Amino acid sequence: MSAPAPSPRTAHQSFLAFDFGTKRVGVASGNTLTRMPQPLRTVAAEGAARFDAIGKLIAEWAPDALVVGVPYHPDGAAHDNTERARRFGRQLHGRFHLPVHEVDERYTTTEAHSLGSADVDAASAAIILEQFLRTIP
Repeated sequence: MSAPAPSPRTAHQSFLAFDFGTKRVGVASGNTLTRMPQPLRTVAAEGAARFDAIGKLIAEWAPDALVVGVPYHPDGAAHDNTERARRFGRQLHGRFHLPVHEVDERYTTTEAHSLGSADVDAASAAIILEQFLRTIP
């Protein structure tokens, strides 16, 4: 009996990541090939315009999946924005029919500030995506 054929390498995947906020949503892109997320921009978080802007980014970048940062208290406990971010993820999935992955985003804004980022929200989204990409073999 011959050995089974090796499985093909996992196909390259691309992602858009979001740093959800009640006023602004930071957006970053990245993929499993380079594993180097890139901050894109920040969109206004209010009203239908938010999803219109996100829809344009999804059409432009054609990601395989989306990643949403979900905030927690330093001790890991949930708070009001935890559920808001999770709801945002469910809305993304419902509107755009793409898989949505959640990432614990504690301290990403602090890290983006410490890096001197011009667009802290988009930089935070890139940090969220970097954390996610580290979990993919």
